[in-house]
Amino acid sequence: MQTGMIYNRNKFLQTVANRLGRKQRTTGVSRPHWSHQPQWRVFQGYSQDDLLKELKAQCPRIHTQCVETTAVELKETLKEVVDKHGGGPIVTWDDPRFDEYGLTRLLRNEWPNENIDVHIWDASAGRKNINYAEQANVGITFSDITLAESGTVVLFSGNGKGRTVSFLPKTYIAIIAKSTIVPRMTQAAAYIHEQIEKGHLIPSCINFITGPSNSADIEMNLVVGVHGPMKATYIVVTDR
Repeated sequence: MQTGMIYNRNKFLQTVANRLGRKQRTTGVSRPHWSHQPQWRVFQGYSQDDLLKELKAQCPRIHTQCVETTAVELKETLKEVVDKHGGGPIVTWDDPRFDEYGLTRLLRNEWPNENIDVHIWDASAGRKNINYAEQANVGITFSDITLAESGTVVLFSGNGKGRTVSFLPKTYIAIIAKSTIVPRMTQAAAYIHEQIEKGHLIPSCINFITGPSNSADIEMNLVVGVHGPMKATYIVVTDR
């Protein structure tokens, strides 16, 4: 991943300082310490089982199905969920976790042998990946961080992890390791900030996805699927 360039930063900051009627501060600036931080108390002390319970309770509110399984049973569970949503075409990330979870044979052999079209994101294919995602019935990714409070999956895009896999297909399936579940946005933001502080490169795009696409007008008429998938299923792997 290339290191990004920052242009015109000093000029921008100088303009802000001028508007404030003071000189630009370049030293002695520190982050304030807040005396009250209630965001850290939400689900404080909860175990992973407790957080999973909260996630499951939130899913019906965001029109999302939540299914529990184990690593051994994941392949069969995924097949059942995909079949329930009408089968292929399927588009997935090129993610080593598919191999780690024993799904590679399913993607590359079993489904294709059943005439179910599967496209695994190919960074060298460029725009063709987006075309596949547009035609796909199901998109499948892993969740990098999962927020129990809102029922949100956090996806870190990357070279083999196209953004369109999660929002162009009609149905989105997120595979969630139970260990990735945290209380809320607070912990996700803290993790991302920690990676930056350590000098690690983070993805140029981080998506926070809360179930299928939902849009409503001023009269509260809900329309599903305008800006993304019409259906979503979370498959939680309870022993990972």
